[in-house]
Amino acid sequence: MRIIGSRASRGAVKYSWLAAVLVPIGAVSVLLLAQAPAGAAVAPVGLGTAGSFAVLAGSTVTNTGPTILNGDLGVSPGTAITGFPPGIVNGATHDDDGVAAGAQSDLTTAYNDAAGRTPAASLPGFIGAGQTLLPGVYKATSSLDVGGSLILDAGGDPSAVFIFQVGSTLVTDSASHVILTGGAQACNVFWQVGSSATLGTGSIFQGSVLALTSITVTTGDTVVGRALARNGAVTLDDDTFTVPSCAIPPTPSPTPTRPTPSPTRTRPTPTPSPTRTRPTPTPSPTRTRPTPTPSPTR
Repeated sequence: MRIIGSRASRGAVKYSWLAAVLVPIGAVSVLLLAQAPAGAAVAPVGLGTAGSFAVLAGSTVTNTGPTILNGDLGVSPGTAITGFPPGIVNGATHDDDGVAAGAQSDLTTAYNDAAGRTPAASLPGFIGAGQTLLPGVYKATSSLDVGGSLILDAGGDPSAVFIFQVGSTLVTDSASHVILTGGAQACNVFWQVGSSATLGTGSIFQGSVLALTSITVTTGDTVVGRALARNGAVTLDDDTFTVPSCAIPPTPSPTPTRPTPSPTRTRPTPTPSPTRTRPTPTPSPTRTRPTPTPSPTR
């Protein structure tokens, strides 16, 4: 009995040690998966006519305080928009008209497009706290909480797309930040939410929320993006919305190059013709007469 107990004790110690090792490995694996690239280049979600709306609701839009919407405001098939003023709409307001109805139809198409993308990475229930994500499609099977700072890094590609598929609810913590870097643009960030979304007080949020039901934007939030609710209400409280537009990097114009001038024709220097010189005549020898020898005197 003593031997059996000893073996059992050693076995328990061994398995407890193994469990202690495997649990951190599993946690690290989840973290690495969430930080890994989420796949190859992804096409943006086409919003159609819904793209001009900062806020679009299915039932009602309710605002408190001096909210500023830099974009259109609309509701359909509901008819109730309250709180404007004091809210300010720097765009058009569409209260259950043909434009709002068409935007809702395009929103449904966009929502289904985002939900149907094949995810390349799974997300845990919480992301942020300084975490960096690369472009791609991410999926949270249930609710998703964004806290602290979440960095979306496009890696120098301004056309990079981020799509977040959230199975149920999306919540951002108070004072949380979604930060874009590496050329990332808010026009290419999409949050498809299977239920409702709530942005916490003082959040700085990037991207367009496409919610099946409702969206609540609490006090003092800054959103570079859109709040688009298919069936429910959108509730605002002293917030600022700016509809993003994608900046297309300018194509550098080719530097004009001046053609290399053709070589200047140079006339060959004429070879001087040789000067004719007359030979100096050799003087003919002077004839000298011999002096006559005097004849002898007689």
